[in-house]
Amino acid sequence: MEENLGRSVNAGAKGIRILAPIIGVRRKKDEDAEKDITQQNTRAVLGFRNTYVFDISQTSGVDLPELHQVSGDPGENIERLSAFLKAQGIALLYNEKIAPALGCSYGGRIAILPGQPKAEEFSTLVHETAHEMLHKAERRTATTKTVRETEAEAVAFVVGKAVGLVTGTASADYIHLYHGNASLLAESLEVIQQTASVILAALEPPLANEEEQGTEAPQLEEAA
Repeated sequence: MEENLGRSVNAGAKGIRILAPIIGVRRKKDEDAEKDITQQNTRAVLGFRNTYVFDISQTSGVDLPELHQVSGDPGENIERLSAFLKAQGIALLYNEKIAPALGCSYGGRIAILPGQPKAEEFSTLVHETAHEMLHKAERRTATTKTVRETEAEAVAFVVGKAVGLVTGTASADYIHLYHGNASLLAESLEVIQQTASVILAALEPPLANEEEQGTEAPQLEEAA
């Protein structure tokens, strides 16, 4: 358990030894880096090291953020967002094997943990949709995990509030868990706003004549 989360391992506690990857940066050749400054370096597994993991009951300190605070009724928005993803060629499946994660984005495929309350399921789905829209190809390698999680959760917050969900401090707690802050949000404001707008447009109920004639779903745009 990281001490920067405000908790530390209890004296005498015995952890489980695991092999953890050592992640490093592999620099590209100068001629390749000059072609695209966003892809100068690539993250790679350099090896493995012994480390220990502990259950939260073996630690003490400040309470961890509570991430299950979204409530309300998303109505038909889960179905509408699912239809939007299908139109974009993004597969959606429910898989209990991803636990304890609530959702995962794999680039062209989203997995959601089944059994969540509807409000949390929708919020999770929006979060993973934001990852699919924002964090692929070049932009994924040019951003940190903190930036990606901050952006995805900010989109989930904006969309959740827009459809009437009660989010409490859930999104703020989630962002804080990844050490995100207001400065990061400000830097990502444009892509957050654009992504939330596309998702909200996909959630708009179709007009009667559009239902008869059929309409195209809003298209994902590659983030700058």
